[in-house]
Amino acid sequence: MNTAAPALTPTTRALAWCLHLLIIGLLALAAGRAVTDDRPHAGWIVAVSAACGLVYAVGPTLPGVRRSRRAAALWLAAVGACWLVLLALSSEAVWLAFPLYFLQLHLLPRRAGLAAVVATAATAIAGFAVHQHSFSPAMVIGPGLGAAVAVAVVWGYQALYRESEHRRRLIEELTATRADLAAAQHTAGVLAERDRLAREIHDTVAQGLSSIQLLLRAAERALPQAPQNAARYVDQARQAAVDNLAETRRFVAALTPPTLEGTTLAGALERLCTTTSARHRLAARFHLSGDPAPLATAHEVALLRIAQSALANTVRHAEATTAEVTLSYLGDHVALDVVDDGRGFDPAGLPVPDPEAGGFGLAAMRARAQALGGTLIIESAPGHGTALATRLPLTPPAEPQPEARP
Repeated sequence: MNTAAPALTPTTRALAWCLHLLIIGLLALAAGRAVTDDRPHAGWIVAVSAACGLVYAVGPTLPGVRRSRRAAALWLAAVGACWLVLLALSSEAVWLAFPLYFLQLHLLPRRAGLAAVVATAATAIAGFAVHQHSFSPAMVIGPGLGAAVAVAVVWGYQALYRESEHRRRLIEELTATRADLAAAQHTAGVLAERDRLAREIHDTVAQGLSSIQLLLRAAERALPQAPQNAARYVDQARQAAVDNLAETRRFVAALTPPTLEGTTLAGALERLCTTTSARHRLAARFHLSGDPAPLATAHEVALLRIAQSALANTVRHAEATTAEVTLSYLGDHVALDVVDDGRGFDPAGLPVPDPEAGGFGLAAMRARAQALGGTLIIESAPGHGTALATRLPLTPPAEPQPEARP
């Protein structure tokens, strides 16, 4: 009923109503006994019982009693004053001390409530002794035992309530944490999917469009003098568009690249070199070293994409005549090396990736290797060609999660 009082629940409401009925019943008992036994001052007993009941009934209806300890203390003082008058008139009023214990412990602070209970118990014992015109230790048992029971019950309930509130707050914090975690996981999933799409678009659509553009330029240059060569370049551009359309459909569905279907990684890399050599002025050759070992699909896809991106960079930027692609099985590792004899570049002087100018290829290749616990090293210098080395463990520290479908 105060700022520190527990909030009412269906159980506490039922207990409160029981307490109300108990007090009203005891007041009615005191008034009824006075009338039926034709005791002295019976009228005064009835009047004081009614006044005490009225004062008690007003308290729960006042919002200040529930919100303010001072208001609750004043109301208890008024109820206690009526009870003292009734105790002076009738010995039956001693039984009202028991419900008063609960009110005092519930509405007052811990120490003040305990002090009020002790004072009420002492007053009840003294009042009953006055009415009996004698005193014996047995008179202490009833009020004293009732006070002890009330203190144990109320303090025990308050301890349970505090524990319940503590658990409720922990559950709320856990629920909020789980919601935050779910939101973070969703954001991480969105970012991971965005990163996957960026890599796939760069390694398929962007590289394919670049290849088509180079082929069409070659066809444009050959068109006036050599129509047959121009037709061949156009046919190669059309085939590149068909292949890249299939790649696009597959990565949208998060499936295995079509170049890996029905063949091994070595076969796919050899076919990639053959296709690159046929479409561009670059002699790309494939080499296999070591005994082939089974690779996870994620490893095969990553190595194939890295090789595709590396050869595309060679065609677009290196002005190379030859490129050597080597797949090596080294026991617990697999390595992919792409070496060309192009004009090379300064790895430390690469421009920042730009949506218009590009430059995302090397970052995407490095991200693919690192995602599988591997490394990607680039060695190059102006005029001395470029060597790209990728090394992946066959058993990565943690199996990568399968990519979610867009």
